Amino acid sequence: MAGETPLMIVDGKGVVVQWSHQAEELLGHPAGEVIGRPVTDLVSPVAAPGGDAAERGGHDALRDGAAGVADGGLRVQPVLSEDGSVAWRIFLLPADGMAPGIESAVLDAVSTHMAGALFVVDEELHVVSANAPAQALSGASARQIQGRPLPDVWPLSSPGELAHILRQAMTDGTSMTDHVMRAEPKSVPQHTHTVSVLPLHDAPGAVVVAHDVTGQEKAHRGVQALYAVRERVGQTLDVVATCQGLVDALVPGFADVAVVEVVEPVVRGEEPPLSPLGRDVPLRRAAFGNSGGDRQARAHPVGDVRALSFPTPYAQALADLRPRTIALGPDTPWLAADPARAEAIRASGAHALLVAPLTLRGKVLGLLSLYRTKRSDGFDEKELALTLELATHTALGIDNARRYTREHTIAAALERHLLPPAPPSQTAIETANLHVADERGAGGWSNACTLPGARTLLVVGEVAGHGIHTAVTMGQLRTAMASLAALDLEPDELLARLDDATARLVRERRALPRGDPLRTQPLSATCLCVLYDPFTHTCAIASAGHPPPVIVGPGPSTQVVEPATGGALGVGEGPPYATTTVALADGDVLALYTTSLLSAVRGEDGTSDPQSLRRMLADTDRPLQDLCDDVLYRLRADTLPGDAVLLLARTRPFPADRVATWALDAEPTAPALARRHARHQLAAWGLDEDTAYDTQEIVSELVTNALRHGDPPVLLRLIHDRALTCEVQDRGTSAPRLRHARSVDEGGRGLFICAQLAHNWGIRYTNDAKTVWTEQCLPQQRP
Repeated sequence: MAGETPLMIVDGKGVVVQWSHQAEELLGHPAGEVIGRPVTDLVSPVAAPGGDAAERGGHDALRDGAAGVADGGLRVQPVLSEDGSVAWRIFLLPADGMAPGIESAVLDAVSTHMAGALFVVDEELHVVSANAPAQALSGASARQIQGRPLPDVWPLSSPGELAHILRQAMTDGTSMTDHVMRAEPKSVPQHTHTVSVLPLHDAPGAVVVAHDVTGQEKAHRGVQALYAVRERVGQTLDVVATCQGLVDALVPGFADVAVVEVVEPVVRGEEPPLSPLGRDVPLRRAAFGNSGGDRQARAHPVGDVRALSFPTPYAQALADLRPRTIALGPDTPWLAADPARAEAIRASGAHALLVAPLTLRGKVLGLLSLYRTKRSDGFDEKELALTLELATHTALGIDNARRYTREHTIAAALERHLLPPAPPSQTAIETANLHVADERGAGGWSNACTLPGARTLLVVGEVAGHGIHTAVTMGQLRTAMASLAALDLEPDELLARLDDATARLVRERRALPRGDPLRTQPLSATCLCVLYDPFTHTCAIASAGHPPPVIVGPGPSTQVVEPATGGALGVGEGPPYATTTVALADGDVLALYTTSLLSAVRGEDGTSDPQSLRRMLADTDRPLQDLCDDVLYRLRADTLPGDAVLLLARTRPFPADRVATWALDAEPTAPALARRHARHQLAAWGLDEDTAYDTQEIVSELVTNALRHGDPPVLLRLIHDRALTCEVQDRGTSAPRLRHARSVDEGGRGLFICAQLAHNWGIRYTNDAKTVWTEQCLPQQRP
């Protein structure tokens, strides 16, 4: 402003009422010529560059008819006149918009009142001036700072970076604002500043403004840590992975070193102990993270299990469940109680420790230990409260993972106990199995049931899902299948009845209370049944939504059987179950498997299908267990969606000297002839007299029933295997029935006598015949 005297005063109507001497000199008009005239005769609008003044808010400039527009601008100020009207004082502004001396006053005011440090440097980066905050930042007075290079006055972690920015700004005239740089004073921990560089346009040099944002950065660091922990912790149901997620979220942003130790039983899914934690309770070092690289010193490796030393803040935090911050130094007294940690602390240069217990509902899950080295400041109360919040969140994630581990450990154990032992090899068939259990507990199973007539039922099934309920359902279906197998049914009828049992389980689930999560959990299972008869050298196959079996022969007769497939068990959809009959040769290997195994097996060409499994089993002369091991070594555990189950069976001929068959004529003498055949054969086998007598009675009764109630021809067969089996076959369709004859009845006791003499009996139907059979325990098998 050009003084306090206005250039002119204009009334509310725009008429000049006062004219100063400066106005007379500037415009060359005396006051008498101007006063009373409209001011618009003396001023004209000057447009801003590129357009009309009225449109772009241009300034008013003085006009003198001969000289044109003057360089100066006008400042208008309203004033109240004595008569109550509003007048306008008009002042003249210099050409640069600021009166002489204002620039210096502005710089002095900014330098004095600015909260941040302000340095003015010349073209050689020597300090020309520094305000009070800049002097405090440098730790020296203005006289000591002036003339010294800025990097010497203000030590930074990267002084060359600031020097490069200053030279670049003075070269091209561009400014830089809010660039983050870290200073490292010798007496305090590292501080963070935002730095702005403003080049001087009328003189060589630049202005450097620095604001200490250490507090803001610490708060921001805490917020980042909170978001990182919420994002990473609790995303997995694995205890160790949860702990590592916490460490990864806190290092290096929130702490320089982080250690998570978990009570050892918790890792296994067991119930955590109540506080206070005993001194002898072992903890597993579950996770470790640091910002010092791989060579960072550590007291113990990850996975190490040991009790905490006493007295130390670690043990005390788990005793009173209170977090605490501790300053670390060479004279810290408790370091002597834990030499290994003391050495690691000294090697890392840690000067601050924060320990926080990982607890939930009064139970101790573990301990979180955070360290900061000399490059960082210590932990304050806000960070202590934040760490406690993070520890609570992590404890909840660890407990969820622990419960998941416990549930699936129980499921795996339950599944293991519900599965049958390794199936024993039979006279006509050799078996071996592979079962790689899913750690989550799944529903894969297999079984080999010995049936009368030296036949073998091979079964492989898989229940969809994981967990305890899946394992229980698997046990229910396996038990139901074993019970149904005792009825000597064909594979298709076995699956139909097993489907009925599964549908019953589905209805039971739907009848559960609405709050039970199992009520909405679907139940579905697949199953494959193969019934092998060594006397006909055939196997009858039926499938309920299960992958087909693979048959590998000693020669080129290898095939993937494609049986008629019905719907999965419990679904209630799909075609009815049917039986496919396939002929087998002695030495053929039959492979039954689960979908999970097939998806996790990769052949040499990388494919995963029955053909790749067939190629793995090509060498049929090798022991079956070796073939199972070969498949195991090709499993990819990372792609295992459930239980990998493989059941192998190799056929072999039934010894001809341990089976005898006779065709009987439909004559009244047939029962007596059958008795003689049986007596002579049992004598040849060397069986005892009691067994021979019982067998003759059974043969007589069964042949008599076949002649009376059946149709010829009648066949009698004796099989000397793990038990003595007697079979009588005829072509009649009537079903024998066990009766309890009255004392006056002359007949009706045949099956009753057989049931008393044998430990098991039954009836087997084929398309054109029926077979009534009995089994007797041999002397070495009797109790």
